[in-house]
Parts: sequence; C-alpha cells; structure tokens
Amino acid sequence: MREAQWKDYELIDCSCGERLERWGDIILIRPDPQVIFNTEKTNPLWRQAHARYHRSNTGGGAWQTYKPIPKQWEIKYNGLTFGIKPMGFKHTGIFPEQAVNWDFAINKIKSAKKPVKILNMFAYTGAATLACLSAGASVCHVDASKGMVQWAKENAVKSGLADKPVRWLVDDCVKFVQREQRRGNKYDGIIMDPPSYGRGPGGEVWKLEEQLYSLVELCMPILSDDALFFILNSYTTGLSPAVMEYLLGVMLKKRFGGKVSSSEIGLHVTESGMTLPCGSTAIWEK
Repeated sequence: MREAQWKDYELIDCSCGERLERWGDIILIRPDPQVIFNTEKTNPLWRQAHARYHRSNTGGGAWQTYKPIPKQWEIKYNGLTFGIKPMGFKHTGIFPEQAVNWDFAINKIKSAKKPVKILNMFAYTGAATLACLSAGASVCHVDASKGMVQWAKENAVKSGLADKPVRWLVDDCVKFVQREQRRGNKYDGIIMDPPSYGRGPGGEVWKLEEQLYSLVELCMPILSDDALFFILNSYTTGLSPAVMEYLLGVMLKKRFGGKVSSSEIGLHVTESGMTLPCGSTAIWEK
C-alpha cells in the first residue's frame, strides 16, 4: 500500500467509524465508512477536538463545533499551500492520501526533460494541478463546480503558482474532452479522479464502475504519441485496484507500451502504527 508522508496533516487515530485528524493546529473528527473496528479511544485528543462532523439519517450532516476555529486556514505539503475549511459534506478541501500521486506526477514531469502538458479532470480544489505546475508542466484544470475551480485558483495564489501556464475551466469533463478531440489537442499526462456517482447531461444517474471504460476510452485520442502517464483514482468500494490496472493495461499498454500498476493508497495512523486504506489508484506510465 502506498502511503503519503505529511507534516501538516496527521491521522492520529481511527475507531468506531470515525477519524481523529490534525489539520495544521486544528483537530477534527470525521466519519469514515472504512473504519469498521471499535478500538479503544485512549488518545486524549478524542476529547479535545475543535469540531466533529455528524451524519444525518436523512442524508448529509453538519459540523458540531467544540472550540472556535477559523473559517479557513492553511496547510502545506512539499512547498504547496492549501486552504482548508470544514465543508457541508464532511470534506475539508483536499484528500491527503493523494499526496503519493502528486509526488509521482512531479517526478515524472521533472524527469521528462521536455515541455509537458497535463489534463487534470474532475480536478476539485487543484492539489494535483499545483503539483504538476510546480514541476514545470502546463496544466488544463477541469471541474464542473465553479466554487471548486475558484478554490483551486486561490490555492495557486497561496502556493506562488498563479503566474504558471494553467487553464482554469468550469466544464463538464466528458463534453470538454469531446471538444479537445475535435480541436486536435493532445496531452502528455492525464489525471482522472471521477466521482463514484454522477449525472449525465440529461440528468441521468450514472455509476462509475459502469462508465469508467468509456471515460478512459474517450481520453485515448487526446494522449500524445509520447505520453508520460495516466493516473486513475477511485473511491468506489466495488472497484478494485486490480480491475482499474487491467483496464489501463488493455487500453494503454497495447498502444503505448510502458507498464501499469495499481495499489490501495492510505494514511499512516499514529496511534496504531498501521495504515488506513483510503482509496485506489491505477497508473500507466511510459
């Protein structure tokens, strides 16, 4: 399992369906369906948290605040700065386990020794975008949420990367890629982090495991002949890393050569010394 190395974030403990986390100096408790074990909560920070997110039986939930916390604060990773704030659906603005993939992209871009164009799809608040910019790539950042794209822009300013070559686009990822095909645009690397569930242009509900093949297939024509990598992330529990690896293998390895790999990604738990699984990644690389 690949595990991120942080200083400003810490997964202190996890038990009874919850994580005890440190985000800079702020301690938060958030629900996590992967935490199916009821270990004893001996760490005193369980009782000293700033806020806890409670799920509602009718969907969604709300934060209960125990101590004053700022509306937004900052944490850093590898020279990048991210704005953090408790959001309405338990999230904070980044997924810290994804840092292993940011590091991977940085290393591939720096070792390419050529100009590199990256497409970051379902790009959220831009952590992967900033990582690629910091390594010298030009990036096209696409997300359907105007608020998330604005947040990503703010993170770029905080990280001193606002003047780097980046296109910030509020757009449907599928429609955007279809237009890029018609325009003949090509990318040397693609990062795809699609949601487990989504809605199509006509409002129809789709499930990632049913649409993933077509999503990856859609991207094939916009990969350059000398492409570097394709990173595919998933938080869908029914979609194993090995299945995603196979998918990238049959679609990309046959055309480009290279190699494919997959793994769970996770976070080190300070209290137990073990690693909590947090998602899956499959990677094709040249």
